[in-house]
Amino acid sequence: MKRILFIGDSITDCERLKTSFTDMGKGYANYVKATLGAENPEKYEFLNRGISGNRIVDLYARIKADFINLAPDIASIYVGVNDVWHEIMYNNGVSTDKFEKIYTMFIEEIYEALPNIKLMLIAPFVLKGIKTCDTEEIPDKLSRFIKDVREKNEATKRISEKFSLPCIDLQAEFDKLKEVAPDDYWTVDGVHPTEMGHEIIKNLWLDTFSKI
Repeated sequence: MKRILFIGDSITDCERLKTSFTDMGKGYANYVKATLGAENPEKYEFLNRGISGNRIVDLYARIKADFINLAPDIASIYVGVNDVWHEIMYNNGVSTDKFEKIYTMFIEEIYEALPNIKLMLIAPFVLKGIKTCDTEEIPDKLSRFIKDVREKNEATKRISEKFSLPCIDLQAEFDKLKEVAPDDYWTVDGVHPTEMGHEIIKNLWLDTFSKI
């Protein structure tokens, strides 16, 4: 049985029960498990190690316990929003240069420990959500938020090219979707997906997975 790991921030976490080894939360990771598991009985084991609020430095800090020690065969990484959010809200974010350096180190150490692993990256996105970063209080926050998340998106794509890894560009996808329905149909606040948003990510994840 092959082990699939999802790691990232609150979008991956999505209220998972931390006291359970196998709980998948309520978002795209759980949707992937439901679809892939139903289509391939007992072929895959699914683990979710998303933690709400995590930045790339937090993922790197727990690389041993929540990644390497779990020895997954396949893993997806979704990070970048909090590296921006925490800077704007708490002056404790991660610059794009540092984000790219730490992310690169993260992948290098994964390959050193797990040379046969199959990885896929998920590049973060942001829409003009009505609640994003309390922008109604400080209007400049939204423009900064959008600019910096898009920088993290581009950095993630550069890293994927460096390591020849598949990358799901959520910004490109959700930019198209907002022409179909308003932002708050796809996200509750500009970054956290609704059920429909999670379904979109699930479909993109499965399409990418089918090609690795």
